[in-house]
Amino acid sequence: MRNAGVAGVLAAGLAPAVHAQASVRWRLASSFPSSHSNLFGAAAAFADAVRAMTGGRFDISVHAGGELMTSQGVVDAVQRGSIEMAHTSTSSFYEKNPAFAIGGGLPFGLDGAQTAAWMQAGNGRKLMNGFYAAYSMVGFDAGNTGLQMSGWYRKPIRKASDFKLLTVRVTGGPMDAVMERLGAVPELVAVPELRQALAKRRIDAAEWLGPSDDLALGLPGAVPYYYGPGWWNGGQNISFLINQKALAALSAENKAIVEAAAAQAAAAMRARYDVSNANALKDLAARRIAVQNFPPSVIRAVYAAAREVYDENSEKSPEWKKIHADYLAFQRSQLRLASLGGAHMEVLTSKKQR
Repeated sequence: MRNAGVAGVLAAGLAPAVHAQASVRWRLASSFPSSHSNLFGAAAAFADAVRAMTGGRFDISVHAGGELMTSQGVVDAVQRGSIEMAHTSTSSFYEKNPAFAIGGGLPFGLDGAQTAAWMQAGNGRKLMNGFYAAYSMVGFDAGNTGLQMSGWYRKPIRKASDFKLLTVRVTGGPMDAVMERLGAVPELVAVPELRQALAKRRIDAAEWLGPSDDLALGLPGAVPYYYGPGWWNGGQNISFLINQKALAALSAENKAIVEAAAAQAAAAMRARYDVSNANALKDLAARRIAVQNFPPSVIRAVYAAAREVYDENSEKSPEWKKIHADYLAFQRSQLRLASLGGAHMEVLTSKKQR
């Protein structure tokens, strides 16, 4: 055989065996409706990439929020193993343990690029997966919404006391706790019902994600005041959560494909949001809808309330305390880096330059 060469080996039927991998079938439950193309699209893109890279041998059926279970039921389902993976914002599971919210985004926290850096090159992914292990899950980034807004308000916010008794729809997690501390009343409203809830005065204010999603929901014009950017978080981070046993059962090749497909879907989602949010801001300007900033005194009051919530979380959740300490240390290093670029950004964003 040493002298026969490849042709001789093939002719003799002795070619090295190629082990065809067994077919794999998974179910993915998203927390988002299929109508939100940027959000839900990341799950569909992930499944398509896995299918393409395995020649169809690894098929993941993707189910929009509410199809298999409620959007809040996906973590329990992955933990039980009744589905193999979920596509969600972990901020939604703050009530289970505050540490869940760190993986999704925090008020006055990291922006989208900083979150990716912390997760991929810092300690973020290691720390979050150490936490998820208690729930029999492994997490992968699924993307980030980029620019967030503070939302739509029926009346202007000129001082912190203007939040008192304001009925506000926010995204859940620590954002609700901060608003309550400011005297506001968080109200649970389904996303498709936001415009109607504002128009019929069921709520006084609403926050969803950013300009492109607000535009898609028809929120412009429902109430007069639009505030930004969002102090809720610097960008909502979305996650793929996979059952530990299901992931461990994959071949090394399929594990690598899952990781690559997740990274591809996450990068594409962030890029789509950056483009669609910029286009949406142009559309809003054409409609003469101005984005207003909260006064500095309001921002200071909100920040103080957020710090109080974080201190409380550190008291009741050792997981929060450990992960949040690393998160803050990383943020401080990033702020020093960002400050170096401040001068040229001031020039680029000046009215004369625009």
